[in-house]
Amino acid sequence: MIKLFRNIRQSLLTEGKPARYLKYALGEIVLVVIGILIALQINNWNEARKSADQEMLYLSRLLSENMSDVTTFEEYIRELEKGNETDIALSEALKDESTPDLDLIQKANDYFKYGSIFPIFTSSSSTFDDLSSTGNLKLLSNTKLRENIVQHYAKHIQLKERIKTGNDWALILDGPFTSTYHIMQFEPSTSFLFPKENTTLLAQKIKAGKLDYISNAAAHYWINKDCIDQLQLLKSSTSDLIEKIADEIHLKK
Repeated sequence: MIKLFRNIRQSLLTEGKPARYLKYALGEIVLVVIGILIALQINNWNEARKSADQEMLYLSRLLSENMSDVTTFEEYIRELEKGNETDIALSEALKDESTPDLDLIQKANDYFKYGSIFPIFTSSSSTFDDLSSTGNLKLLSNTKLRENIVQHYAKHIQLKERIKTGNDWALILDGPFTSTYHIMQFEPSTSFLFPKENTTLLAQKIKAGKLDYISNAAAHYWINKDCIDQLQLLKSSTSDLIEKIADEIHLKK
């Protein structure tokens, strides 16, 4: 094709027809420009298609991870509620002087197994971390949804910090209590290290520290309850976000 154009230009110059040559040259330039514009447009279409495919992939991953988070939050809430049930049960057993020794010891065991555990928080944020670290957040074309996603994961960070603050506060109370009342004797993996005590003597020791036991249970109840309330709120906002992401995916299909 290039050789053909060269031959035509050569012929027009040889024939001494500069006007026709100029028109031809302009026409050739126009053809080249059109060709470049078409190539650019095709490239833009390809890039737009790739971006759309990436956006759909990210949206699908965000949808999946947030659905997983709802399940995780529900499990955390159930565990914390079970822990708080043992906090209440131990407190009631200690306040009731008629509680049988064996029952009191069982309530204490349940408390140390479930109620004295510190809350934790984890969530699935790998896709959002990927979007943030790579600058690919801009691929999410729905700006309102993008803002909602950023705000949503900011709540994850806030809750993690809130739980840490509560745990740090309770840990100050927990350490001396654990040491003073030799709580590790209630831990199945370490109980064998302690001298064997009969039921009556062990129950008497628990009753002697009644207010300390109740105070420790109250501290754990408080941080558990606060975590439950915050997880319930986050679970609700996560469900709302899931609906918005699902709607966006549906619109783009």
